[in-house]
Amino acid sequence: QVQLVESGGGLVQAGGSLRLSCAASGNILEINLMGWYRQAPGKQRELIATITHSGTANYADSKKDRFTISRDNAKNTVYLQMDTLKPEDTAVYYCNAEVVTKTFEVFDSWGQGTQVTVSS
Repeated sequence: QVQLVESGGGLVQAGGSLRLSCAASGNILEINLMGWYRQAPGKQRELIATITHSGTANYADSKKDRFTISRDNAKNTVYLQMDTLKPEDTAVYYCNAEVVTKTFEVFDSWGQGTQVTVSS
């Protein structure tokens, strides 16, 4: 019923920037909390940031200085601006959203992930 599709990942040199997008589609009435996570090889998935429907953002402690989350409710899309990237930022990046459908069901939805690779 609900699909999240990430885009914008790729290969970038250290110090560079990338902007990830995640668009939700389906039988959507409203999207509550949206967020970005990442998972590096051999590590657990970790939270980067979340953003409420009204635009209040919260960041994991170590991510606030280089990552910026934003959203466009009209487009059902969440973004992650990543600046001054480091090799240790290499990971698969996932978006997450709490989606309320037009039939008033609530889904905790995940995207398929987009690879970000930062070369030194």
